[in-house]
Amino acid sequence: MKTYFYKDEQFLPVDINKAWDFFSSAENLAVITPPELGFKVLTSLDNQEIYEGMLIEYKVSPLFKIPLHWKTEISKVDKPHSFTDKQLKGPYKLWEHTHEFIVKGNGILMKDTVKYQLPFGIIGQLAHSLIVSKKLKHIFAYRKQILNQIFKSHGNTD
Repeated sequence: MKTYFYKDEQFLPVDINKAWDFFSSAENLAVITPPELGFKVLTSLDNQEIYEGMLIEYKVSPLFKIPLHWKTEISKVDKPHSFTDKQLKGPYKLWEHTHEFIVKGNGILMKDTVKYQLPFGIIGQLAHSLIVSKKLKHIFAYRKQILNQIFKSHGNTD
């Protein structure tokens, strides 16, 4: 089973606590996900702060508008510096997404590291090269654009 890594980073002109408040709220994930994915948080969270062991369920339509159930667990929390969510049920064989927030100048450097595997062996590898890697790049590019708009009011971008 081939393991893939996706890494990205973005400077945001906001203090670490504001960044933490935004990114540690699962409700905000829908805001920074491309609309064509039909992403919806199913778990009633009531703005609850994340914690290790927290379970969150979503609906997402990553391919051909086919809705999939996605369930993640917050597996590590180091407030306000990092947290990791891990897929328990969903489209990937393995999905671990680590979010890091590093104070830098007048803002934070946000780093994302995604470790993932696809199901279906060689078919999954083919899907990765044809579809999945491009889809991930698109999702994170969209996210950067939206985050720049959201945090623009908090200061100047780098």
